Amino acid sequence: MSKDIRIKKGLDIKLVGEAEKTTENAIVSNFYYIRPEDFHSIIPKLVAKEGTRVKAGETLFYNKDIEAMKFVSPVSGEVTEVQRGPRRRIDAIKITADKEQTYLDHGKLDASADADKIKARLLESGCWAFIKQRPYDVVANPEHSPKAIFISGYASAPLAADLDYTLAGKEAELQAAVTALSKLTDGQVHVSVGSNNSPLASLNDVTVHKVSGPHPSGNVGTLINKVDPVNKGEVVWTVNAQDLVIIGELLLTGKFNAERIVALAGSSVKKPRYFRTKIGSEVATMVYDNGVDKDGNDRIISGNVLTGKKVAPDGALDYYSNVITVIPEGDDYEFFGWNKPVFNKISTSRALTFSWLNPKKKYDLNTNTNGEHRAFVVTGSYEEVFPLDIYPMQILKACMYSDLDEMEALGMYEVAPEDFALTEFICVSKQPHQKIIREGLDLMLKEIG
Repeated sequence: MSKDIRIKKGLDIKLVGEAEKTTENAIVSNFYYIRPEDFHSIIPKLVAKEGTRVKAGETLFYNKDIEAMKFVSPVSGEVTEVQRGPRRRIDAIKITADKEQTYLDHGKLDASADADKIKARLLESGCWAFIKQRPYDVVANPEHSPKAIFISGYASAPLAADLDYTLAGKEAELQAAVTALSKLTDGQVHVSVGSNNSPLASLNDVTVHKVSGPHPSGNVGTLINKVDPVNKGEVVWTVNAQDLVIIGELLLTGKFNAERIVALAGSSVKKPRYFRTKIGSEVATMVYDNGVDKDGNDRIISGNVLTGKKVAPDGALDYYSNVITVIPEGDDYEFFGWNKPVFNKISTSRALTFSWLNPKKKYDLNTNTNGEHRAFVVTGSYEEVFPLDIYPMQILKACMYSDLDEMEALGMYEVAPEDFALTEFICVSKQPHQKIIREGLDLMLKEIG
């Protein structure tokens, strides 16, 4: 039986370029990239050096602090380059894929396996990377036991992939994954869905919550806050819904299959739709055969427009994203843009803007921030789009002046950068809220652990 959660505070940003519900196989990528920066706080120790041949699911590097935590190749092929940054930091591992894929067999694991066997299998196979924890929004520490596990099966972000569509037909893998995860916690596995037609709604071993309301109703942070908030000394784990399919397939077949259905969306895409590809594939295999002008002034984003990461035209899909968004680059100057009526932009304020007159209108927005960085202005607007029981302005300021006691008292243990994406979007001061929260979490992780 589902438990309803209704969100009233928030903001739906309706954009042009939503992906049509048709799926094609993407052009097979020649190269795949794994970037350790996708696994925040992990210090990688390289195993597969240049020239090493690997199978799909074979270890590329492990976590220096927890050696049992492996990170694996999404494809079989040859490690042709290890890209390094300052102080020989590993920036990316480039793999030239084989035409015929081979998989490392990790062995099947049946439903009767105990928690220790499941944990060991997820760690050695690379699937542990899909499990994150709060506090700190980092890859989960397997030595800690979570009080609950949270999975969001409803994506409310602008142009996000429809999870009801991408997960259709994967019920067996989803069930295997949640059954295994339920053994790793003494609490419950909480799943949010947008409708009763979701493939996640009929699973066993989970507590289903039907969520509704504007974005960020689909954020896992909203689910945590409304169901079981994180207090000092407590840990919860989170898993992306599509990553459950990879975990479930590993348990059922013994293979790490990094296949992912990705939505290509945005106003710069002439034919937005879904593609079947693999983690770390080149974005060019999906973007430039679909009406995106190679010489156009567009921004390619791995992820959604609020929380995604800008990638170069020759860049790659990051480890956790299931959408590629392409929108116009907003590097133009708008003459007297601050002093004239605006009809083609979204705003929570009614001053010179008219988006409130037509709430269902879809907008063709670019990346322009429409203003420059300035000191915080107290407007009370953050609270209108922030549904968590937390004071957003105060917690942001506490992070900026690094007051750990105040950050703890204000609820820093249960937030992640994505929870502040909307407040950043509407911020008249143009402050980088997600960056501020990330730096605050990093400070807490370093000082408190």
